[in-house]
Amino acid sequence: MSQPVFPFLTTLVFLPVGGAVAAMVAPRLVQPAHRRPVAILVGALAMTATLAVALAMAVEFRVGDSGYQFVSAHEWIPSLGISWQLGVDGISLFLVLMAAVLFPLALLGARESERAPSYVAWLLLLEAACLGSFVALDLVLFFLFFEITLVPAYFVIAGWGTGRRAAAATKFFLYTFLGSAFLLVGIVAVAVIHDQQTGRFTFDLLALEHTRLGLSTQVLLFLAFTAAFAVKAPIFPFHTWSPDAYGSSPTGGAVALAAVMAKLGTYGVIRFDLTLFPRAVVDAAPVLLSLGVAGILYGAIVAAVQRDLKRILAYSSLAHIGFIVLGLFALSTEAVTGGVLQMVNHGLVTAALFLLVGWVWERRGTVDAGRLRGLQRSAPVLAGFFTLAMMASIGLPGLNSFVGEFLVLSGTFLTHRWWAVVATFGVVLAAVYLLWAFQRAFHHRPTPETSQTKDLRWGEIAVMVPLAGLIVFLGVYPKPVLDRITPSVEALVHQVDQATGRHQPAVANGGEAAVTAADRRAPVASPTAGSPMVMAAALGPARAGGPLDLALPLFPQQRRLP
Repeated sequence: MSQPVFPFLTTLVFLPVGGAVAAMVAPRLVQPAHRRPVAILVGALAMTATLAVALAMAVEFRVGDSGYQFVSAHEWIPSLGISWQLGVDGISLFLVLMAAVLFPLALLGARESERAPSYVAWLLLLEAACLGSFVALDLVLFFLFFEITLVPAYFVIAGWGTGRRAAAATKFFLYTFLGSAFLLVGIVAVAVIHDQQTGRFTFDLLALEHTRLGLSTQVLLFLAFTAAFAVKAPIFPFHTWSPDAYGSSPTGGAVALAAVMAKLGTYGVIRFDLTLFPRAVVDAAPVLLSLGVAGILYGAIVAAVQRDLKRILAYSSLAHIGFIVLGLFALSTEAVTGGVLQMVNHGLVTAALFLLVGWVWERRGTVDAGRLRGLQRSAPVLAGFFTLAMMASIGLPGLNSFVGEFLVLSGTFLTHRWWAVVATFGVVLAAVYLLWAFQRAFHHRPTPETSQTKDLRWGEIAVMVPLAGLIVFLGVYPKPVLDRITPSVEALVHQVDQATGRHQPAVANGGEAAVTAADRRAPVASPTAGSPMVMAAALGPARAGGPLDLALPLFPQQRRLP
């Protein structure tokens, strides 16, 4: 672990909180007509400052270090073993960056005019809670951030949503709150068992990962933790709240929920399930892999029969979460790395699609694909951005989702072949329902109402350009991201291997021993020029020193379940 000179992570969490307070206070100092622009300005400044801190942290992040960096450790409630413990590794780094990028775009891309100060304040508090969840290394601290996300999300849906927003907000809150009750019980149980073994009552993840747990205990605790994570993600069949919540949310709220907050569930699986309960994870992997594949197929099939674009995106998100789950429980370095990368990719693509659909709603008052015939003729720029985001969601080579799906499927094929084969059909089905929805909404002769639809304004284009740029960049040159994710994933997967004894230890280049579980906090050498290299097949050939070095580092020898 590395101690920072500047408290990056603490600043990252508290900047949005301060912005929320300022967004409520500052508008009261001006005339009512100016309150909305002042609130938006304050919120944008706070989110931009948060993004600047996240970018500075990314620049200072040491490539090849598998441990936690920028650690902030302070006693908080010593009598209860609770500490202010924050840290970031290669797994959480890009989730933090994704959240820091998407929240200001969600704020600027949506135009909720009613009670703007409250809306901005809730969105800032949601950002703070999401960022805190991604960097918390104390289990109680994580639980607090994890639960705090429910409050601003509930009020955003209920206060600024559409349709049956009150019912959707209540359903979302109750489902996720019930799942979190199991999580709290599991957290306390782990701490009590650790106290019985060591005489130290703590919720520090770095200490608890050395707790000795029997298989039956691990299974019960794994179920308690995963109940909360499965609902939050959501993982099939715990998804029933998501179509209503996403469909009824305002544009900014939908971006925050589907693109950022949903990743708290899958992140929890990586950070806590794989770290604390490795034997239970290996035993439960076939069940979770089956749920992941079921979510891929179910989400695609149900999306194909929807007419409402928001609900299509909701079920599309369920299918993409299925791919992430598939990668995480395949338990190979390549698949888990692909799952982490796909969490970031899905956030970017889903944010772009929800923003575009929200702008269609503002112009037409409907997102029924059948009533939006011919949008391409009257709004060609909007159609162009929608096409790019749609193709990325399908997994077109050269765009970001292809890289993540390629790694997930190829890594899963190494350890759980038939699940990978079945999941491949989900890629085909994604093309079916997204192309069908695009044809109905954007093609054909426009209706009289559609012909009057205005194209994207310059401000909306400015919001879409960063998303489009990231979608293309991560599809063409993902190596800088993979170089930072892979060492932490290698250490985590090897830790699972060592704890379960069901994988053979990997051997690094030149016969060097692979990273051990004890090296979880120590730097791991990043791939060098002499390391074996492999190219993602459909990305095309690469030449050393060429304009675009598309070669991806070879993941160390994959472990295969007997």
